[in-house]
Amino acid sequence: MSARLTSTKLLRQALSSNRRTLPGAEVCSRNAGAATFGAYRNVSSAARLPTLTASETRRRPTVRPYQQPVIQNGANGMSPTSKRTIFIQTENTPNPDALKFIPNHRVLPEDFPTTFLEYLSPRSTLSPPHPSPLAAKLLDVEGVTSVFYGPDFITVTKSSDAQWAHIKPEIFSLITQAVTAGETIVTTVESVNADGTQDSASDSLSYNEDDDEVVSMIKELLETRIRPAIQEDGGDIELRGFEDGIVLLKLRGACRTCDSSTVTLKNGIESMLMHYIEEVKGVEQVMDPEEEISMHEFAKFEEKLRQQKGAGATASSPIDTAP
Repeated sequence: MSARLTSTKLLRQALSSNRRTLPGAEVCSRNAGAATFGAYRNVSSAARLPTLTASETRRRPTVRPYQQPVIQNGANGMSPTSKRTIFIQTENTPNPDALKFIPNHRVLPEDFPTTFLEYLSPRSTLSPPHPSPLAAKLLDVEGVTSVFYGPDFITVTKSSDAQWAHIKPEIFSLITQAVTAGETIVTTVESVNADGTQDSASDSLSYNEDDDEVVSMIKELLETRIRPAIQEDGGDIELRGFEDGIVLLKLRGACRTCDSSTVTLKNGIESMLMHYIEEVKGVEQVMDPEEEISMHEFAKFEEKLRQQKGAGATASSPIDTAP
């Protein structure tokens, strides 16, 4: 009995001496116990999290369209960034000199009275009722001849001697800069005519209660069957009138200068209108006064070149036949 007490006493003395030599041992043991408890607590909380499979761990996070990423701000908490993303698509048109740009952003305002706008000169981009800073910049690009706005696309037409490889990057840059900066693509300015009336654009295919039955049927057919196909090609269509069985139309955008516009009118639009509406006898394309003057001057220029070429050939013939 005395031997057992002696050994117990010696063991206690040894333990007490170790504690005196290592004053932080007790604290460390308590911290170790807390760490062990924290480890068990972390394991129990982690066990409640869903398990990620191998395929999910390899998947990269993606941002949905129109979703704004957020950043962590220590002072104000979570706040959205001002960075905007844009993805511009391009589509070829039947007209090799016209290219369709789709910026994934609405071009014309929601309440705009027409389905298109067309700018044929730098002056038209500044004059009322619908000036456009972006169209002015695009027409300033060397080789660009016209800019056409659809509801959600932009058609740019170039001259035949210009190359898309040279002007396409600049067009991309101008459209991207305008959309990402939140600039107003089309503005509306009130304009007054000489007679004091307000100048306002309107859709030629919109319903009008004053139209007769035949004109209403023509508008409905053009609106539902023909306009969507022409808009896919980067253009639009305008009804100018219906006289003596002839439907007067005006092609816009890429279709205005397309070589196959006559085929589109005759084989496509005319055939469909004559098939469904017996009062329609034909379809003709009308031109604006500016276009008629331009074509007339171009015809005079070609005739002058033809005469000069003929006179030169006559003058050079004696020299060519001289011995």
